[in-house]
Amino acid sequence: MIHNRISRRSFLEAALAGGTLAGTASVTITKDLFAQASGPIVIGHHCDLTGVISSWGVWHDKAARAAVDIINKGGGIAGRKVELVTEDTESNPASGARKLRNLIQRSNAEFIVGSVHSGVMLAALPIASELKTIYFSTGEATEVTGSKGTRFSFRTGTDTYSIAAASMPWCVENFGKVWTIIYADYAWGQSTNQESKHFIEKAGGKVLTSIPVPLDTKDFVPYLAQIPADSQVVLPAFIGSLSVAFYTQAQTMGLDKKVKMFSSSASLESIDPGDIQGAAEGVYFFENFPRMLAHKNDEYHKEFNKLVGIDDVYCREIGGTRVMDKSHGWQAWEDIFAIKQAIEASGYKTRKDIEGVIRALEGMQMANSLGHPQGDKLIRKEDHAGIIDCYISRVENGKFEVKKRIPKEELMANMPLRHNLSTLPA
Repeated sequence: MIHNRISRRSFLEAALAGGTLAGTASVTITKDLFAQASGPIVIGHHCDLTGVISSWGVWHDKAARAAVDIINKGGGIAGRKVELVTEDTESNPASGARKLRNLIQRSNAEFIVGSVHSGVMLAALPIASELKTIYFSTGEATEVTGSKGTRFSFRTGTDTYSIAAASMPWCVENFGKVWTIIYADYAWGQSTNQESKHFIEKAGGKVLTSIPVPLDTKDFVPYLAQIPADSQVVLPAFIGSLSVAFYTQAQTMGLDKKVKMFSSSASLESIDPGDIQGAAEGVYFFENFPRMLAHKNDEYHKEFNKLVGIDDVYCREIGGTRVMDKSHGWQAWEDIFAIKQAIEASGYKTRKDIEGVIRALEGMQMANSLGHPQGDKLIRKEDHAGIIDCYISRVENGKFEVKKRIPKEELMANMPLRHNLSTLPA
């Protein structure tokens, strides 16, 4: 944390300077000049701007644009200007697949900051790998850095595997051993169910039943009625309107008075608990990045909030009503800085140099900085998984209050290596 009062311009210069801040080497806020005449580096943004997850995509778009803007003001990447080209996935796997080909083959995107929609990113990965283009996933289905991963698939954040590995030991010990999982019946929900069940049982708990819920559900009563009476903990895995329907109807049925509830941050992303009349009050959530500045209170976090235009308590848009998907949206920013670090470390010039960038990313460490405001992290060499500090928070008086921090070292110890992508061909 920077303790002295300095100007915002001076802070940005210090925060993005090379040397002590890994992950943002060679960047200074000085002038819009580029040292090389070899043309721009094109980064594609495979962004969910419309469709079911558009309330998240709008923030990924804002974060990516802000990151590219600040990098270009500092001289670009390796002296080259960065061009950000965005295609709307429409939150649809088939559309997303077509749009990814557009980004790579028509717009000549050399690197991709990817979708947060698990179905879209799973459809995208074979295409990115076929076209030998690095794809950073921001969704949570573990297969992207797991069973379906390739040399080209990376992530800086968590997935369903790491979320369960980080949280379940503490949750089973503190909430109870008898669980029910109720989940949206698509890639992310299915992956959450599978990984959570494994780690609940590993921690000495048991899952009485897992209840899949169709994506077009509006009436949750038939599904809520299936929750066994002797459940001590319920894990709901829904997003957007499904989450609102679940929490409000569960509260109406008095479920919140009978059991503890714990979920991924995805379950309340882009939703202010105060906007759903307290239906999520008392629920525990896993967070990748504390929603409240107070729980990671440093100048980098504060400046990030300012640059993407959100307040420091509720993550609500300054001058607007939208709420940022804080636990996911940071990755659209940080993935671009990770790409920058790997390009500059490897000496990348053209697509033929892509294997050098891959090797630079494998095992790469990133320091807490403006380029990486979520905190210190690394990309595990073998499976390309993001290893970060994680948090378990509880909604209290409409705010996310952190109750447990899981250091990245503890996370890595809890998630044994299951796949080695670093041995695959590039």
